[in-house]
Amino acid sequence: MELTVHTATPYQIVIRRGCLPDVGLRAAELFPSAKRTVVVGDSNTIPLYGQTVVDSLTRAGFSASAYFFPAGEGSKRLSTVEGMLTEFVERGLTRTDFVVALGGGVTGDMAGFAAASYLRGVPFIQIPTSLLAQVDSSVGGKTGVDLPQGKNLAGAFWQPSLVLIDPDTLRTLPPRFFTDGMGEVIKYGCIRDKALFERLEREQASEFLEEMIRRCVDCKRIIVEHDEREKGERMLLNFGHTLGHALEKVYHYETLTHGEAVGVGMVQITNASQRAGLTEPGTAERIAALLQRYGLPVSDPSPLSTLAEAACSDKKSAGDSIRLVLLREIGDSFTHRVSHARLSEFLTGGTAL
Repeated sequence: MELTVHTATPYQIVIRRGCLPDVGLRAAELFPSAKRTVVVGDSNTIPLYGQTVVDSLTRAGFSASAYFFPAGEGSKRLSTVEGMLTEFVERGLTRTDFVVALGGGVTGDMAGFAAASYLRGVPFIQIPTSLLAQVDSSVGGKTGVDLPQGKNLAGAFWQPSLVLIDPDTLRTLPPRFFTDGMGEVIKYGCIRDKALFERLEREQASEFLEEMIRRCVDCKRIIVEHDEREKGERMLLNFGHTLGHALEKVYHYETLTHGEAVGVGMVQITNASQRAGLTEPGTAERIAALLQRYGLPVSDPSPLSTLAEAACSDKKSAGDSIRLVLLREIGDSFTHRVSHARLSEFLTGGTAL
């Protein structure tokens, strides 16, 4: 199946089992003047899939090489991007050439940022190999790295030229990282797709994997088309992320995966909005039950006041306030701005905003 994202520069999203070896032919159609490419991945994905992708690109006539960095969120920093840029220079990439991001969300975010920065912007292809990247981060053009002060604080909007999603790559994921991606899947059910949420309650995700990926991607596609630069509607995609990013920061990006932190954040913010009378009673409990069904945590011992303090430095802050994403009910989300001074009070006491 294929979807088209109608941003300023439209691009295709391909979702099909076994499509990984098609990257060369697709790239040849997209970049007829290109001579060279670098496939960027981490120390997990390049050994698994790097040769398949490089061989496909080579058969299509490109001079292709692979570059990898140590896997993990700890590598998501400016020094790693500098290594990518140095590799692009050494391989002789020009403005008519392109980059391939092969891996999970960390790889896609950083390789996309490197592509956006190199020669003030070269095209790139996203090949997401984790569930989280397939359903969320590979689509929409957000790229970037973490700074010591917080997650994704340096970056750029740089849309890919193609997103190639091969669900077969999920077979090699450790169980925890498939579970990690389910945090983002459940988020989509919460903010826009009640039917998806209810189906996840009834069935196992593995029973309708490709359809599940398509529904999440299509939801994000529609939102991104309406709001490419996150000035309004796209903020809804941050449901659970304000507190999720705060948790990741508190644990120095080591204890919780992104999906785990977002899951806890969804429950915490919905508990607060229920207490304030802004969300249908029982919604937080229903979200928690679904998260637990897929092996995700729903609570954390970190004080909410500490998370509120960490959240105030999040990139979603503007001046002395932050925009929260809340639910009226499952499938119906909205944003509401709250001052930094009142955020802790809202989280701990559920007072109305």
